[in-house]
Amino acid sequence: MLEEVERWLELRSWTTADRSLDRLVAAKTGRGHTVSVVLPALDEESTVGDIVAAIRHELMEAVPLVDELVVVDSGSKDRTAQVATAAGARVVHRDAVLPRIPALRGKGEVLWRSLLVTSGDIVCFIDSDLKDFSASFVSGIVGPLLTEPDVHFVKAMYDRPLGEATGQGGRVTELVARPLLNLHWPQLAGFVQPLGGEYAVRRSLLERLPFPVGYGVELALLVDSLHTVGLDALAQVDVGVRKHRHQDGQALGRMAATIYRTAQQRLSRGALVRPVLTQFERDEDGGFGFVPRTYAVDTEERPPMCEIDEYASLARRDAGGSGPYARLRAARTG
Repeated sequence: MLEEVERWLELRSWTTADRSLDRLVAAKTGRGHTVSVVLPALDEESTVGDIVAAIRHELMEAVPLVDELVVVDSGSKDRTAQVATAAGARVVHRDAVLPRIPALRGKGEVLWRSLLVTSGDIVCFIDSDLKDFSASFVSGIVGPLLTEPDVHFVKAMYDRPLGEATGQGGRVTELVARPLLNLHWPQLAGFVQPLGGEYAVRRSLLERLPFPVGYGVELALLVDSLHTVGLDALAQVDVGVRKHRHQDGQALGRMAATIYRTAQQRLSRGALVRPVLTQFERDEDGGFGFVPRTYAVDTEERPPMCEIDEYASLARRDAGGSGPYARLRAARTG
């Protein structure tokens, strides 16, 4: 590990216990920051309600840490939207955001569009399939952004149990993402959970970054943030244990291909000759034995949100001239 990274680990790794809620609220009030929490959701009716309720009760009603709680539904077939609404979130459908650009499938697409329906200076993303959720996930990763002016991007780190096996989750991280980062972006080798879906970022950084539409979004945001603001502006916070719904091996294979492609594009900015992945499933009809299934690998990326005219027009919300959209307007007009 680079000496620079060893030093970074000492200075930019914290736990949720390092900052009390009272301290965070005082820092938020003193600096005049606002905080938005976004949950991307697709068929998560069994978990999204508990997550929303915990954040609303502990971080909006008990203390005024979170200003805005939004669930962006990417086409759920179950009762995700109704459950999230009943628990206290504002629910927005992906397709209703920026309708002039047809929505694509993928997590990154939802996160990108969420910038248009939120207004917080700090945007906190939380996956909506978490079980036994603690609101300290939010307060933990938002904390450094409220108390450390030089920090711009904070990832959660945690144990990821797979069934009864502690620390056996995160298979794509260990088999794909971590080797890629260590080999090509060794400054990022200190991140415990580089692909984790829980992270908080200053809007002023997020709006300047491109978003891959699929599962490559977490790797892309981390790598592009390193190049945009530097390692010392990145941090991580230990939030304990993360329990969630695990995907099967073939789904993980498709995720891995997307992440590899995202890394490859950032290494060369070139085009893949054939951005597809073929996998095999057992032939249940007694034929050859295995049936090939070919899937497209996500190749689309959305541009930085600050280049979208509709986003710039939101400056009109800040008629007084002090909010994030007013700052964006000033930056665009020079």
